[in-house]
Amino acid sequence: MKRKNFGVIGIGRFGLYMAKTLAENKAEVIACDIEEEPVKEISDFISKSYILDATNEKALKEAGFHNLDTVIVSIGENIEASILTVMQLLKLGVKEIIAKAITSTHGMILEKIGISKIVYPEKNVAIRIAHTLLYEGFIDETPFANEYSIFEIKCPAQFIHKKLNEIDLRNKFDISILSIKRDSSILVNPSAEETIVENDHLLILGKLENVKKLIT
Repeated sequence: MKRKNFGVIGIGRFGLYMAKTLAENKAEVIACDIEEEPVKEISDFISKSYILDATNEKALKEAGFHNLDTVIVSIGENIEASILTVMQLLKLGVKEIIAKAITSTHGMILEKIGISKIVYPEKNVAIRIAHTLLYEGFIDETPFANEYSIFEIKCPAQFIHKKLNEIDLRNKFDISILSIKRDSSILVNPSAEETIVENDHLLILGKLENVKKLIT
């Protein structure tokens, strides 16, 4: 099987963890930053690293970014540089571009120039933490599609010692139970006859508004 290759442009915290994780999973990774220090930090972990201005089409091409399967643009506060970099990658014919956005306006501009995969890491982390502070029993949240997310919650007290078909979350809350985390084990796609016990964590799929009704 062909080894996948990726580019990461902008080696801040998001870009650093992205590049390292891809490389640790046997992907070929090329990364660049306009500053020398982050390039030095990542150089031991990935295939190639460069100090370059990613808004320069020639520099990107010489580094080989035009030959990559996917390029992740994780430039931080400089929105202009982020947009110009994406435009250069589009000119080079890069097949898949994933771009980090720091504001909704930034994201909207990226969409307008043809980027469909846009991530808002700071926004998403802030929302997740806020929800854990606001709602007791709320542990984690991962956006899934449209208004749906996958949530990890502590099992509400009223469900303890009840079977899944008794609590009937699908019909009452439009929520599907994907798995149950019980001590060190995980029950995937649990049976309707499974009984909830104290300290169970539920991995569920649903809308935030319905999950809030469930745990409040």
